Amino acid sequence: MPFDYVIVGGGSAGSTLAARLTEDPDVKVCLLEAGGGGNHLLIRAPAGVVAMLPGYGKISNWCFGTVPQPGLNGRRGYQPRGKALGGSSAMNAMLYLRGHRSDYDGWADLGNDGWSWNEVLPYFLRSENNERGADEMHGASGPLQVSDQKEPRPISHAFVEAATQMQHRKVADFNTGNNEGVGLYQVTQFHSKDKNGERCSAAAAYLFPVMGRPNLTVITGAHATKILFEGKRATGVAYRVGKADQTAMAAKEVILCGGAFNSAQLLQLSGVGRPDDIQQHGIDMVHELPGVGQNLQDHLDFTLAYKSKDTDNFGIGLAGTIGLTKHIFKWRKTGSGMVATPFAEGAAFLRTDPSLGRPDIQLHFVISIVDDHAKKLHLGYGFSCHICALRPHSRGKVFLESSDPMTAPGIDPKFLSDPRDLETTIKGARMTRDILEAPAMAKYRHKELFGIKDGLSDAEWETHIRARADTIYHPVGTCKMGTDDMAVVDPALKVRGLTGLRVVDASVMPTLIGGNTNAPTIMIAEKAADMIRGIKAPAVASR
Repeated sequence: MPFDYVIVGGGSAGSTLAARLTEDPDVKVCLLEAGGGGNHLLIRAPAGVVAMLPGYGKISNWCFGTVPQPGLNGRRGYQPRGKALGGSSAMNAMLYLRGHRSDYDGWADLGNDGWSWNEVLPYFLRSENNERGADEMHGASGPLQVSDQKEPRPISHAFVEAATQMQHRKVADFNTGNNEGVGLYQVTQFHSKDKNGERCSAAAAYLFPVMGRPNLTVITGAHATKILFEGKRATGVAYRVGKADQTAMAAKEVILCGGAFNSAQLLQLSGVGRPDDIQQHGIDMVHELPGVGQNLQDHLDFTLAYKSKDTDNFGIGLAGTIGLTKHIFKWRKTGSGMVATPFAEGAAFLRTDPSLGRPDIQLHFVISIVDDHAKKLHLGYGFSCHICALRPHSRGKVFLESSDPMTAPGIDPKFLSDPRDLETTIKGARMTRDILEAPAMAKYRHKELFGIKDGLSDAEWETHIRARADTIYHPVGTCKMGTDDMAVVDPALKVRGLTGLRVVDASVMPTLIGGNTNAPTIMIAEKAADMIRGIKAPAVASR
């Protein structure tokens, strides 16, 4: 007997959508997730990300890679993505960011009716249970737990002070529609007594509390291999568990929630996309759609790092190891301490040019030395600061490497292919170094780690950036929504030219928002749930 909806991918969007659709007891939903259950200790303990992110053992991590990037001296980039219920929200830094109001107004200006800031804000509010309580910009009754950091380290407060010494304004809330300034991030972390301090992934927020619903079937370890069609109508999904091939049929819709890489790949494997991308692999065309896999955008990240004699942060050494053991017990007992940290504690959204109308760079201040996605470890202690250009002009693509659905997709972000991205990153790196060299950071600075010094020329900055920059994990855009010829889905997220098929995840973003992408992806799924159910959108916020 078919389900009403088959959802492919149990990440931030898929978990949200499965929970919302099954609120109707007459609707049957099957959720397919290639990874595991998403509830092990390394996920629940925020600091466990250091074991998952580098990819050793592929713990809840797809561990994708890019093709060689000419803009990065021919290096292959690393693309970690969550592989478990909760998706990348099960292994991210838990940072709760919406972006700038102009990001969404820009989507609407591109022809995406219903996606302006005022129209999406009610869905952000609906999703959120903010520790600070409800007000005109925040909700306090939604599934997603949003908290102030449990115990930010003194060095993070020093970073904020250093930025104010450089005349950047201090802000308490980055989610009001104007995120310019410096402060501490809020995080998606439980603040209830029983789970205080645990990570609140999208699965923990939405899915786990409703796993007992009789109208919800969740299948983990299920790798989707093909969308099934009758003519131009999607009717189900073929998937593989172990070596067994199975199918899940959908009476109403198949909904792709695999993210910017997996959703585009599955469409191509199923014969939907550009003929040149598909037919060379011996796959029959079902529907020509030139935008599939195109328009890939990501935040390229460059990091500054310093050694420090301060051991009240994460590092490799005897004092820190002894201290960490104490913090583990503290976290288990109270939910606070260093195990509860998002690592990226300090935040800044800044303009590299005062004439700009909105911030064009974002900083993540981290209480440890970060080098090559934590793959390269350094003895001792220190701190880092990430810099990324918020709205990159470079555009890449996702493509098939093989007709074998178990083969990873080809990923080509084309980092720095547009010279404007390099210019912004250089300006941002200079501003960031000024902050880290400000008086408030003096007692924490011991030794700069990568050879960055005062007075570097643009060419010298470029050398450093091309040698070390890589993603900060925000790929979007490969199934963009819109009304132009390159749009893959319409503003209702239905795949153009097909029936019974939608895409609901970060791949539908036509342009990358100016911030982290987890909260916006959950918002997209909240809005999609209403559209699928035919529920009238909440009252538009007039702010």
